[in-house]
Amino acid sequence: MVKTSIDNLANEITSILTEYTTEVEEGLEKAKEDNAKLGAKTLKVTSPKKTGKYAKGWRAKKIGKAWVVHNATDYQLTHLLEKGHAKVGGGRVPGKAHIAPVEEQVIVGYEEQLEKVIRG
Repeated sequence: MVKTSIDNLANEITSILTEYTTEVEEGLEKAKEDNAKLGAKTLKVTSPKKTGKYAKGWRAKKIGKAWVVHNATDYQLTHLLEKGHAKVGGGRVPGKAHIAPVEEQVIVGYEEQLEKVIRG
């Protein structure tokens, strides 16, 4: 505990709050990066594999202050594989939900890491 005079109390409080804010901001950036990379890694494992090219295409990328998980090689297939699509000769191909479960897992992981960072 730092001894301070009543005159410097406001400065000390400001200093401590600034330090805490910096720690929280750094922790949040780390949490975003960790969870985005975990999501991309998990999608590489859980994605449908016919040739393997689609599954290998998952990437985590920082855009501005946000982290985005996307498929760099076959982005056109993500919606078709997740939701299903119509066949040329009629009928439908059922979807294979592989993105939504990973999204939920990443959200829960981010929230848990967020609480740890804020609580200190």
